[in-house]
Amino acid sequence: MRLSTKWPEGYGLITLDSVDSTMLEANRRAATLAGPTWIIAKDQTAAHGRRGRAWANPKGNFAGTLVLQPREAPETVALRSFVAALALFDACVALTGRADAFSLKWPNDVLLHGGKLAGILLASAGQGGRLDSLAIGIGVNLRDTPSASDLESTAVGPTSLQTLGVAIEPDDFALELASAYARRELEFTTYGFGPIREAWLAKAARLGEVITARTVREEYTGSFDGVDASGNLILRTSKGTQAIAAADVYF
Repeated sequence: MRLSTKWPEGYGLITLDSVDSTMLEANRRAATLAGPTWIIAKDQTAAHGRRGRAWANPKGNFAGTLVLQPREAPETVALRSFVAALALFDACVALTGRADAFSLKWPNDVLLHGGKLAGILLASAGQGGRLDSLAIGIGVNLRDTPSASDLESTAVGPTSLQTLGVAIEPDDFALELASAYARRELEFTTYGFGPIREAWLAKAARLGEVITARTVREEYTGSFDGVDASGNLILRTSKGTQAIAAADVYF
């Protein structure tokens, strides 16, 4: 796959040496942004992931948030987690040439040889919690691997791109990721979720295998049957087929 050579047209870029969190910065700046904009920081001091969990971000890794101004219904806007996951996959393959090494874990992780390489977090940005802007936060272990002691005992262990014997600078990754996202966003807005869903499923981890999905209130174990047209996890269990909108998945 040919590497990108220029920043995608129509996407702004803000680079920071240090910030508490690119997601928090996105929230502060959302109202002032005229179009899609990446906010990228060399260092984050208070990064977080899903459900407020801390996200370790050693220097040399990638940390960025893309701020969009979507106009679709909220349920359609949320499908951009799949768009972002595919863009991450595309960028990793372009920079390493190793399509076989990566897979996608529902709902929002990129795996490298089964270890967690990257995470994605979606949230509304701006004042009042309205969906005037969408923030897509992305963290990627390019160089350093967070300590496994910071994770739940049943969580997928972390890994980094350096395990493939490649050294990728955050700026180079940012360019490739921004270009990949622009291509996938155009696909999504032009053709809808269908092609994105099919492409995501082709790269899905543990498809057809037994997994566990843990929601806030319940836990389901069954065969991972895919993702439906709304982005729900489809799990075939002993009590029937379950469509799960939000959960943590364990292998």
